[in-house]
Amino acid sequence: MKRILGIDPGLLHTGWAIIDVAGGERKYIASGVILPPTKMSLSERLAFIFNGVFELCENFRPTECSIEVIFVNKNGKTTLLLGHARAAAITAVAVKNIPVFEYEPNKVKKALTSMGHADKDQIYKMLSILLPAAHPKTSDESDAIAIALTHANTSRFG
Repeated sequence: MKRILGIDPGLLHTGWAIIDVAGGERKYIASGVILPPTKMSLSERLAFIFNGVFELCENFRPTECSIEVIFVNKNGKTTLLLGHARAAAITAVAVKNIPVFEYEPNKVKKALTSMGHADKDQIYKMLSILLPAAHPKTSDESDAIAIALTHANTSRFG
């Protein structure tokens, strides 16, 4: 059995999800969002994200992690800041010696819906079919579940 931590990184909202995979079975375990207070400085937010992901690794003991690759925004500063949040999450996982696998947003959408440009509603509908126990409250949480499922469905588990 593999336990996958899926992460949708963000400075304001970092979505996360835990699923178990055994052969062709996928089981939803938990999901949520890490929410650094907006009054925090950049360095404090990054530490908050790091600590949140580190705590998830401690509590759920994932064997692998999947995370979304950053797409380049029109605003370079936004892309750079998102990269910082992503790095904080990856570092927290790496400190625990958990392998990290990266997926582009279009590959996540295609893996779940067969369409690389699916919208959030289409992703949510597929999640409810593939993991009926999952009831994400935000798009960040939904995206994290989708990222974990993408890894489960594209990796070879023996």
